[in-house]
Amino acid sequence: MQTKRPIIKSIYTAVACLLSPALLWAGGFQVNLQGQKQTAMGHCGIALPLDNSAIVFNPGTLIFVDSLGSFSAGAAFVFPRTVYLDPNSTYSAQTVNHTGTPLTVNAHFKFKRSSPISFGFGLYNPFGSRIQWDDDWKGKFLIREISLRTFFYQPTISYKISDRIGIGFGYIFANGGFNLRRALPIQDSLANYGEVNLIGKASGQGFNSGIYFKASDRLKLGLNYRSSVKVKVENGTADFTAADAVSQYFQDSSFNTQLNLPFMWGVGAAYQINEKITATADINYVGWSAYDSLKIDFAKNSDKLKDLASPRLYKNSFIFRTGIQYQLNELFTIRAGAYYDQTPVQDGYVTPETPDSDKLGLTTGISVSLKKWLYIDASLLYIEGFKRTDINLETQFEATYKSRGVIPGLNIGLKF
Repeated sequence: MQTKRPIIKSIYTAVACLLSPALLWAGGFQVNLQGQKQTAMGHCGIALPLDNSAIVFNPGTLIFVDSLGSFSAGAAFVFPRTVYLDPNSTYSAQTVNHTGTPLTVNAHFKFKRSSPISFGFGLYNPFGSRIQWDDDWKGKFLIREISLRTFFYQPTISYKISDRIGIGFGYIFANGGFNLRRALPIQDSLANYGEVNLIGKASGQGFNSGIYFKASDRLKLGLNYRSSVKVKVENGTADFTAADAVSQYFQDSSFNTQLNLPFMWGVGAAYQINEKITATADINYVGWSAYDSLKIDFAKNSDKLKDLASPRLYKNSFIFRTGIQYQLNELFTIRAGAYYDQTPVQDGYVTPETPDSDKLGLTTGISVSLKKWLYIDASLLYIEGFKRTDINLETQFEATYKSRGVIPGLNIGLKF
């Protein structure tokens, strides 16, 4: 039988990976997919009122979207892959293939075209993933499988101060759910390991705001701030399967915890080179340091299962984005872009639930105007995560990880 401390650590790790924001997009991919036009340009959009996705990128630009109203719905299809390499042997493992499908639905309207006020509503999945390793892989005591999905509901208002300046504000209500299972380092009489299965629902609130400034006919600037969202998990369930000899210490229980998802500052600039070509660049500053520790309060404690607190010590990070748009004609517009995303996970805190590293994203896409009132957007994003080797300070799990992902996306929009 295992000692008390490793068992407690294993329970902590299960809950920690369940809530860790760097887990997003299976295998450590932290990906934003809230607009297909923007995704195709390196996910730039702070200074470009391209469509109603301005609700997410910069509410201050929404009033400058060139239509009385619109509705759009889209999805991305995430195909991630993460490989684990044992630095001390030839052993390796990789995640089971799963496809994520984040959704985006946006709508906006003005009472009349000359109105200085525009209203909008956005529904999107900014956080969510599924990652699964084989049940008997080397890190089974850290993670077997986890799924996470959150929904952000954002009613928005945008106001035109002048022909050159717009401001906007959106209230965010977030909710979602998760499921996690992992092995317990306790064997029964048949040498089968126990398992813990965690299930919970979370909710929180925040806001999204922005300013848009047309410095000239060619140069546009934007500033966006998305607040931290405090996500609370109340009455989550922890279901245990353990050997009879220790089952009294691991009774099914509920738990509460809270996590602060990071804020984000964004600045952007767009320059219209000529009638057909527009170039843009955004910089995001993400406040990951809000995730400095995690505390879990179990309803039922025992000698081997106690309330837990552990440092995570994430650091703030930058994302550098650039993109370009070329309007071929009235029907077709093509786009391309790239971004560099710094990891917030410091050395000593990398895990198979958050095998995060610096990432390079390459993007492209096309828009087709089928009618004056109907359009289709398509994008393709390729992400390459740089290889990373680390020893986790808490679990002493040593690993080399390599991640990548391919993400096509499609959106259909109506405008009037």
